[in-house]
Amino acid sequence: MAIRNILKDEDPTLRKKSRVVENIDTRIVTLMDDMIDTMYAADGVGLAAPQVGVLKRIIVVDVGDGIIELINPELIDSWGEQIDTEGCLSIPGVTGDVSRPQGVKVRGLNRKGESIEIEGTDLLARALCHEIDHLDGVLFTDRVID
Repeated sequence: MAIRNILKDEDPTLRKKSRVVENIDTRIVTLMDDMIDTMYAADGVGLAAPQVGVLKRIIVVDVGDGIIELINPELIDSWGEQIDTEGCLSIPGVTGDVSRPQGVKVRGLNRKGESIEIEGTDLLARALCHEIDHLDGVLFTDRVID
């Protein structure tokens, strides 16, 4: 496991759409392990593969309740609204108020290729939405409320 370099806002990779993971092999598992190590080393609560230069649909999140790993995550339900301040490991020192759902349900695969669903509210809902946005080349600054 290794700490990877986190791309910064000016890197064009962050604006590209990530590809679906077709095969979960040792390279994908190693990438996920590295992403977890990188997220914790940077004191973050989430990280998406494009942030470490890999255009694959993979996210990791830990809002304090343990690690969540999702391959090919899809937002399948959302409800309510919350407005709060967000930041991003790829845009250090910048924050802004963003409207996100109060709660979400997300479906994806775990590292064993098993389908899983995660339901989250508050910070977990925000983090899941933020990281899934990264997979589509969307940064939180695109969603900041004026």
